[in-house]
Amino acid sequence: MTFRTADVHLPDPYPLYRHYRETDPVHLAADGTWYLFRHADVERVLSGREYVRGPLPGRIPQDCPHLRRTVGRWMVFMDPPEHSRVRALVAKAFTPRVVEELRPRVALLAAELAAGLEHEGGGDLVEAFAAPLPVLVISELLGVPREDRAWFRARALDLQQATGARVARRPDGYAVADAAARELDTYFRAELARRRAGRTRDEDDLIAGMLAHSGATDDDVLVGTCVHLLTAGHETTTNLLAKGLLALLAHGPAGTVPLDARAVEELIRYDPPVQMVTRLSGQGSVIGGLTVPGGSRLTLVLGSANRDPARFPDPDRLDLHRDPGRHCGFGLGIHYCVGAALARLEGELGLNALRAAAPGLTVEGVTYADDLVFHGPARMLVRV
Repeated sequence: MTFRTADVHLPDPYPLYRHYRETDPVHLAADGTWYLFRHADVERVLSGREYVRGPLPGRIPQDCPHLRRTVGRWMVFMDPPEHSRVRALVAKAFTPRVVEELRPRVALLAAELAAGLEHEGGGDLVEAFAAPLPVLVISELLGVPREDRAWFRARALDLQQATGARVARRPDGYAVADAAARELDTYFRAELARRRAGRTRDEDDLIAGMLAHSGATDDDVLVGTCVHLLTAGHETTTNLLAKGLLALLAHGPAGTVPLDARAVEELIRYDPPVQMVTRLSGQGSVIGGLTVPGGSRLTLVLGSANRDPARFPDPDRLDLHRDPGRHCGFGLGIHYCVGAALARLEGELGLNALRAAAPGLTVEGVTYADDLVFHGPARMLVRV
């Protein structure tokens, strides 16, 4: 038996993960990919400098120049020393203070969206709440005016056609993503020019902060980083909100517990928005007693690692009082999610606002996106 993502039951992949974790935790699939299912092995690779991020996702074709240039400047696909330089640039502008100062604004945005859903008596929670909130928040950070935000969200969705399993679903996925990359490139270059000319809307936004610390960083990197921040926190936080609500509703009394940052960490451990990441072994190594040749493609199954009983007692139980410690939902090592603090804030305020506005909310139907990387509902019909 070989592991194939196409065989996974998307609403609940964890029984299949458990099977491989217990019987074949370092699994060589028919296509030559090594799948790692145990927390210790996943943690080792994520933290090890000998395992590199590797090429652009999906082997972006040559006839998508805008997409190749934009995604090629995303720090998630960089290795040191370039990764270290770009991450430091973002970290200087994207500080815990900046995130915490957003708390009142995020709370207001979440309350407005939740009230709209309640007023309509329900609807598609993804479309009405879980997807708009992170776009509105990152737009606030980037200084994007409200009138541009619907356009922003549409471009973010188009760009994601080139990630995960989406390309295989849509034949023109790369072309759609390339067009979105071109339009976003134009938009952010205009924003950089505006700020350099002193015609900025907000001197404290994230773009202005990166410019202040950019030094000799070229505009390709700055623009690519802006696009990365827009997209990286969009689909992942959408999945956190939708799957977090599903988990809360499924666990009875847990659904009434006020959420704080630690509870959000547990929701992410329990059902992470990103289920898998990839690395390349820069040199031969022994993992789980098996020799993995240099240059091998490794798929780290974060969802399985986060349910490993060797690391988390009673891992299939949602415990909002648990301290999940070093779970893999945000990654580990040098690629640990730079937006983790913002994701916690959005999860905490978003889910609390939703439950406050619609305490009698029920789920009538869930359709999962055909994607085991960015894992979550494409539609989630609810009734208030």
